Amino acid sequence: MSSPIGDIAEQSRTVSSAQAGRWKAAWKYIKRDKYLYLLLVPVLAYYLIFKYAPMFGEIIAFKNYRFADGIWGSQWAGLKHFQRLFTSPDFFNVLKNTLLLNVYSIVFAFPVPILLAILLNEVRVEWYKRMIQNLLYIPHFISWVVLGGIVIALLSPSTGIVNTVLKLLGLEPVYFMASNFWWPIMFIVSGIWQSAGWGTILYLAAMAGIDPQLYEAAKIDGASKLRRIWHVTIPGIRSTIAILLILRVGQMMDVGFEQVFILQNKAVYEVSNVISTYVYHVGLEGAQYSYTTALGLFQSVIGLILVVGVNKLIKAMGENGLW
Repeated sequence: MSSPIGDIAEQSRTVSSAQAGRWKAAWKYIKRDKYLYLLLVPVLAYYLIFKYAPMFGEIIAFKNYRFADGIWGSQWAGLKHFQRLFTSPDFFNVLKNTLLLNVYSIVFAFPVPILLAILLNEVRVEWYKRMIQNLLYIPHFISWVVLGGIVIALLSPSTGIVNTVLKLLGLEPVYFMASNFWWPIMFIVSGIWQSAGWGTILYLAAMAGIDPQLYEAAKIDGASKLRRIWHVTIPGIRSTIAILLILRVGQMMDVGFEQVFILQNKAVYEVSNVISTYVYHVGLEGAQYSYTTALGLFQSVIGLILVVGVNKLIKAMGENGLW
């Protein structure tokens, strides 16, 4: 009769031998495909140098950082900068603006690429489809410096084409870019113009993987085009929508810098000053590096919590998450 201790030891030896076998098999594949794995070296180096190594600088959020003293030479400040952050009225204003613009973007901008992809997927005239795709993709490759100039020129109260049309209709010109009401709307609209076309690529690629026999079967069953879209196309891209939604929610604390900085002005600071521009003005122009690093660390932690939370929610709904 075997003893419990002997059984445990035997199980441990079995697990160890199995792990050793897996490592041996993995090393065999690595040796066989060593030149392919070498292609990963530049990618790993990029992430190590530009993504992980800079995380060391987060330590200055807990110090009174002075450039002359360096990171290690600066005095420790504990949670002083976080206390200042959470008692600053400016912080809560930029946090509110950041969250509101992101909520507007998810509600109004996120569905647009899905709708465009569905419409393009139903187009059967190839030359027309390619032309529309190219026109939609072009803004993605243009800098926000140029796009922002175009938006400001189009909406100019004196020479902009939009206000020129309003004047012809007998209406008063609208100062779109200097209005606290209109600026967020123009921000979202310009963001859709710049990014929606590029986003359709992912959804069109997902639609290309849907079995055409599903459409044929639905058509034989008498389903209309709208029914086929609802019951075949949308379920076919649901996993792609879920993953992109997780990534988009993970950016809830980050509106981006270029678009806001180009479009904003002093008249609309109350609604346009977001975390990225606040960090620029206070951190770089005001040289308050420790304070803005604390803000950046808070921003990253909240972003991580959002990604993990939404990923769990999506998986609970039966979809595949990021992990």
